[in-house]
Amino acid sequence: MNYRRLGRTNLQVSEISLGTVELGMDYGIPVRGEHLQPSEADAARTLNCALDLGINLIDTAQAYGESEAIIGRALKSRRNEYILATKISSSNWEGYTGRELREQVEASITESLRALQTDTIDLLYLHNATPELIQGGEIVEIMQRAQEAGYARFIGTTTYGEAAPLAVLEDGRFDCVQVAYNLLDRQFEERVLPLAKESDVGVIIRSVLLKGALTHRYAHLPDELRELRTVVNGINSLCGAQDSSLPELAYRFVLAHPAVSTALVGTGRVHELEEIVSFAGCDALPPELLSEIREIVVSPDQLNPGTWPFH
Repeated sequence: MNYRRLGRTNLQVSEISLGTVELGMDYGIPVRGEHLQPSEADAARTLNCALDLGINLIDTAQAYGESEAIIGRALKSRRNEYILATKISSSNWEGYTGRELREQVEASITESLRALQTDTIDLLYLHNATPELIQGGEIVEIMQRAQEAGYARFIGTTTYGEAAPLAVLEDGRFDCVQVAYNLLDRQFEERVLPLAKESDVGVIIRSVLLKGALTHRYAHLPDELRELRTVVNGINSLCGAQDSSLPELAYRFVLAHPAVSTALVGTGRVHELEEIVSFAGCDALPPELLSEIREIVVSPDQLNPGTWPFH
């Protein structure tokens, strides 16, 4: 496993990190039961395997069902071996201000600490941050107080769309940002990723496999996503010509970007985790293949899993 600097945090993070939404709830393209939440024993095996393979960043959230509690029970004895990231929800406190907002956020952090069986969260994210929340500033100040109290080491955000990460980077108080980026959804290449690198803000990438669409599961995408299914089928043919797999192509593409610190893999299956980890440290994709990829255009509505007809 190779390790990269996570921006100004100076943390050294594994190129591949573990996302845990699939450990806490049913998630992904519904095919042959592969989207179903694993048993807690299987989830524990995946978590311990991740550490054994050299992964040292584990990403979770209160919104991921039982994920926090499962991590806490499975890895309590190995807490010093990994960097822990979790998220406080920005949607739970709409309309709250002042003391009410502070109490709600602090209670959320306390609950995460309890479930994760830890005293400190290494990376505390504001989940689904909006420009309005960032510019308002109040919730950012509450997160900074959590840092001062020792409950969080660094703060960051997860965002959707381009406006939110730009607001985060312009604000200057956040240490890292998590965005969706993959070989089909390249919207952040022009402004967000270069600005993050210039600002020395750590970049964590999610949706490398586009919720499973950049795996063999693409063939099971519903008719509402037929455009995406057709495009991925073409990429799959291209992979065959290059003697690589869709997931390999996807991770090699993302990890080649100089602004990227780490790319999340969301899986509850050990064999999938082992496969993805094997892509760490692979050579960059050939320029001619990159050119072919960049010529691919997909309708934006096909690339937003939040609009897909399943969870």
